[in-house]
Amino acid sequence: MTTSTIAPGTVPPAAGLRNAGVAAAGPRPRARVGEGPLARRLLIGLAVAGAVLVLGAPVLVIFVEALKLGFGTYLANLALPDTLSAVGLTVFVALIAVPLNTLFGLAAAWAIGKFRFRGRRLLIAVIEVPFSVSPIVAGVSYLFVYGLQGLFGEWLRDHDIAILFAWPGIVLASMFVTASLVAREVIALMEAQGSDMEEAALSLGAGGFTTFLRVTLPEIRWALLYGVVLCNARVMGEFGAVSVVSGSIRGETNTLPLQIELLYHDYNAAGAFAAATLLTALALVTLVVKAVLDRVAGSDGRPRSAGH
Repeated sequence: MTTSTIAPGTVPPAAGLRNAGVAAAGPRPRARVGEGPLARRLLIGLAVAGAVLVLGAPVLVIFVEALKLGFGTYLANLALPDTLSAVGLTVFVALIAVPLNTLFGLAAAWAIGKFRFRGRRLLIAVIEVPFSVSPIVAGVSYLFVYGLQGLFGEWLRDHDIAILFAWPGIVLASMFVTASLVAREVIALMEAQGSDMEEAALSLGAGGFTTFLRVTLPEIRWALLYGVVLCNARVMGEFGAVSVVSGSIRGETNTLPLQIELLYHDYNAAGAFAAATLLTALALVTLVVKAVLDRVAGSDGRPRSAGH
């Protein structure tokens, strides 16, 4: 029977294998915050309670108060002449502001995402202005530009052109507060994609417009659609800037948010809540469209936006 001897300072083979396995496995990962069953249930419960109290309850109250006096009264409140006029003006403004902001967003995203030029950072900063400036401040600034005592006020008065307290002022104010929504959704995606595909299409003889329709647009379509949906919802729900430039003339320059405030101040709470259900329904539809776009974009294997 032979016995093997191990030289001093050497590691036995079995111990070496065990040590190698421990070294390969590395240190055990620490548990993340909220991994425990109790902590997980507590976090989920707080999130659900917050969503119900802060978001769900107000939405529910709007529909309950609007229908409290019966469905017939609800329809009668929606059919008020001033409310119908406000709905029509809101849709009219959206039909002008959203396409114009979409074109602006595409042009800005194309310039920023595909080219490098002097003043590029300044253009990005200008696009971010509506997010940092209060809508009320934006409305007041339009007063100093297009008002009677403003920069162009005298010229506009001499030529009998009405900007403020008319639908053009409402369109301008709505465009200002929503100018960056489409651009922000598309810029990040265009920057991430680069310009290799467009350059390849141009080298194969495709024109600029054809390259945009066949190459660029299919790659950004979900980000573009999402930006348009957000822009439309914000235009229809804008209150601050529009309240300054519109003059809140009953049946003429009142948009739907302004009409809701007017009805509430007239102690017609049922009518105010009835009109509010239209904006609430628009918000819910926006959420549904967002979820659908996220799902469709994910099924295509493309991110909707590099920033999301």
